Amino acid sequence: MCGICGILCGGSTSLDGRAVVAAMNEHMKDRGPDARGIWQDPARRVSLGHVRLAIQDLSANGAQPMLSHSGRSVMVYNGEVYNAADLKADLAGTGCGPFRGTSDTEILLEHAEAFGLAKTLEKSVGMFAIALYDIPTGTLSLARDRVGEKPLYYGFSGDTFAFASDVGAFREIPGFANGIRRDILPFYFSHGYIPAPYSIYEDVWKLEPGTILTLDPPYTRFDPRKDGDVAWYYRQTRAGEMTSASGHAYQLFYSMKETAAEGQARPFTGSRQEASEELARLLKKAIQGQMISDVPLGAFLSAGIDSSTIVSLMQAVSPGTVETYTIGMEDPRYNEAEIAGQIAKILGTRHTRMDITEQDAKEVIPRLPSMFGEPFADSSQIPTYLVSRLTRQHVTVALSGDAGDELFAGYTSYRSIERIWGKIGRLPAGLRRAASSALKGFSRGDTAKVKNALLAASSPHDLHMIEQDPWNLGGRLVRDSGILRPAAYSAGFLYTGSTLQRDPHLSPLREAMLTDLLLYHPDDILAKVDRTAMAVSLETRVPFLDRDVIAFAWSLPDDFLRDDTRGKLVLRDILYQYVPKELMDRPKKGFSIPIDQWLREEPLRSWAEDLLSPDRIRRQGILDEGEVSALWQAHQAGAAWKPQIWYVLMFQQWLQANGLG
Repeated sequence: MCGICGILCGGSTSLDGRAVVAAMNEHMKDRGPDARGIWQDPARRVSLGHVRLAIQDLSANGAQPMLSHSGRSVMVYNGEVYNAADLKADLAGTGCGPFRGTSDTEILLEHAEAFGLAKTLEKSVGMFAIALYDIPTGTLSLARDRVGEKPLYYGFSGDTFAFASDVGAFREIPGFANGIRRDILPFYFSHGYIPAPYSIYEDVWKLEPGTILTLDPPYTRFDPRKDGDVAWYYRQTRAGEMTSASGHAYQLFYSMKETAAEGQARPFTGSRQEASEELARLLKKAIQGQMISDVPLGAFLSAGIDSSTIVSLMQAVSPGTVETYTIGMEDPRYNEAEIAGQIAKILGTRHTRMDITEQDAKEVIPRLPSMFGEPFADSSQIPTYLVSRLTRQHVTVALSGDAGDELFAGYTSYRSIERIWGKIGRLPAGLRRAASSALKGFSRGDTAKVKNALLAASSPHDLHMIEQDPWNLGGRLVRDSGILRPAAYSAGFLYTGSTLQRDPHLSPLREAMLTDLLLYHPDDILAKVDRTAMAVSLETRVPFLDRDVIAFAWSLPDDFLRDDTRGKLVLRDILYQYVPKELMDRPKKGFSIPIDQWLREEPLRSWAEDLLSPDRIRRQGILDEGEVSALWQAHQAGAAWKPQIWYVLMFQQWLQANGLG
């Protein structure tokens, strides 16, 4: 796990590339505390930077930026490729070698030079964000892994093209004055995160998962949205597609939509027991690959189905005792540490538990803007940071159970999508919208307003998105947003009916799951885990996101995933072989904190009221002070919790921390 960055100076800019990249490296020092490196091409004024968290080949032979054996290519890379041995075997007949060291970086670089970056990434199993520079031609290629485990931002500051693992590093570029991207704010205030390809800044973008961006000299300015690149990306349904414009091109080397369609078109035909056996085999293979490390390694254990399954299989394939880590909460409503300890004892892991106080959690809040670089408001970011901090005191790499809900239908919201769509989906879309519009003026109370909003949904995907903000707070909170329905996925912005490329073979359940894997999972869950872990220099790995595990999950029949009351059935079948069923069949508490309660108490109440003061909101000119005040006052009066309160507070704190508030 590392941090990468670079600048390609265009126009008449007088920037000192080495100094700028050195500052960007310093900004990302927590991502790579072990070493820093800079490489330059003075002829084209290209500078590449790297900060290293050494995991494989701890010697200088694994240092980056790394020059290829031929001297033609240089690469900076963040991540891990678990099948590097397979890639190395491909190079046996190419004349490449001898290898300087044992890092996956060197193998990845040589394979990309020999076979092309797209073919290399198609074969690679792992997580990565890569910048590969071809010295003779000046071509720069940026790539991001299949599902978005590793972050990669790119864009322009004036005439200078830049990229970085942390969007906050762009602020180290002298003269960086990119404004806030206001048209993405309704989405953020509905959902609490900013979706790829957008970032909080104008002219700065997230590279989409499974995508390669290539730039050629003279690195002229382009706008992915205005140029049609964003619309092209969301229309694609299979890997291998490419679009190009003057000076740049995008190529898909992986498509989650294609994987979903292929899995549903060729479903698994065995029994549920056979499915659980095959899934266990694939997970064991993935876990064994992800346990490759030259530094100490462990796993998060939260007492849920997902992490318990990963740890069970990890201990089953490990030659030694697995290290596991969990945190306990003061509030019993959120504390699963006792059960995690019981699971660890049954499995025989070496378990470490730390009990955190309310004060421990509150002390994290001021650090959040620097961790995430842009507004981000999943409140489980706080306990995720705390368990990462605990884990880093003992190991450098940790496996996690993320993605179990999205791949194996764990969320209770999926049941409501099926139920509601089963009722309204029989009616023509035009009739639903007309009925919703006609009833709007007669709706009284939250329940009626929610039902009205859901009635207008055009698809299970649309229903799933609306369900997350049926009050349209995202549109209402932003001053003069003009968003009349929930948040930025209406026609012309992020998603439309055509851009999702709905497959008639996808059930409502599967359509909601695909939506989460394209949006929520990479831009919320994976962003949360990466940023909080990297804040303490911990590498996290996610076995459920193995390429073959994902493909197999999409092939499973819906009734292998969930019944009327429970999800993740096939995972439970695996877990019950290791942990007693009665220990796991209990209400899920989740990995969260009582943030709603804390905001009604001091000192967080005063902190919040300062950030939300009408005078401050009015001076900033971004949010509607009336809507913000109404939301806050309703909460203080005891109204049901709306997560948009935390979304606004995290936005306000980010503005303040960056001198924009």
